[in-house]
Amino acid sequence: MTETIRSILAFLVVLGVLVFFHELGHYLAARARGVVVEAFSIGFGPALLSWKAKSGTVWKLSALPLGGYVKMQGWGEEDTDAPKLPGSFAAASLSSKAIIVAAGPIANMVLAFVLFTGLFVIAGKVQVQPVLSKITAGAPAAQGGLLAGDKILSVGGIKTPHFDDIQRIVMAHPDTELVISFDRGGVVQSKEVKTGHKDAGGTEIGVLGVEGDQITTTRLGPVAAVAAAAQQTWQLTVETISGLTNLIFRGQGAGDLGGPLRIAQMSGQVAALGVTSLVSFIAMLSVNLGLINLVPIPILDGGHLLFYAAEAVYGKPISKRAQDYSMRIGFALLISLFAFTTVNDLTQLGAVHWVAHLFG
Repeated sequence: MTETIRSILAFLVVLGVLVFFHELGHYLAARARGVVVEAFSIGFGPALLSWKAKSGTVWKLSALPLGGYVKMQGWGEEDTDAPKLPGSFAAASLSSKAIIVAAGPIANMVLAFVLFTGLFVIAGKVQVQPVLSKITAGAPAAQGGLLAGDKILSVGGIKTPHFDDIQRIVMAHPDTELVISFDRGGVVQSKEVKTGHKDAGGTEIGVLGVEGDQITTTRLGPVAAVAAAAQQTWQLTVETISGLTNLIFRGQGAGDLGGPLRIAQMSGQVAALGVTSLVSFIAMLSVNLGLINLVPIPILDGGHLLFYAAEAVYGKPISKRAQDYSMRIGFALLISLFAFTTVNDLTQLGAVHWVAHLFG
């Protein structure tokens, strides 16, 4: 019971932070472009708490905590014959509309960068040392004569100060002879090892069959933390785009998709490890949320940006009818995705097996 309550509370914190900053991006961009914001809500449905700011915006905390929205004056009225009121979204320039819509995903990327920077300064950056703790029997490393305890100094002539450097180099060289330099008991040696290969989402990558578990935590100065945070955010961005590309064009990784239930479960597990782990988890999800929202599906931010791009090319807005049909298709896709991920979540949690067993 305690674990369930922790998962629910952690999930609400994680989702609340992600949604708040995403919508804050839209809100700040709208205000900066002179668009009146009528409401800012975390959650949907009836308001549990609300207050009206001097700017006229009604800030709300609503009952259904599965998202949020910023309601701007004149939103959705671009193609009507009604007069475009000054300060309305409908009266804004095309570039202003694009900036306002893109600001949500951008805010998520900025949030991830800021959180990573803060973590590296306050808690430090966790790094795995290039010391082999385990070697898989029969793997390329074992066949090449490497042993547990070897400290890898370089792979293919490239220095490896951290374990992920080894991974990066090996993954880029499937079925390749690489000279590996290592320290064994204070003696530097070198061996030529041929990497193996495996398929990873349609891409062949190199494998060595080694693990590392010697972890050090180093607090970084502000400049180093900014650089490390930028690198971490960029790496997550590349990995997320790669995953989305494989999912959309190759159908790979669908079984690993998770929805709210899995995020709630993971939030509870991560929260149990401490604040640092929870903040890191929020940063990772923030990158995912920002990029997913840029997918050009109508109803998502990326879909709106696609409409604006088409308007810029053709010199006139996409017809209201075409937009309405596109929005319906986009909504159907999102509902289908929600249903699919929920089934995935329930399967992972054992609920599907339990129901199947219950009914024979």
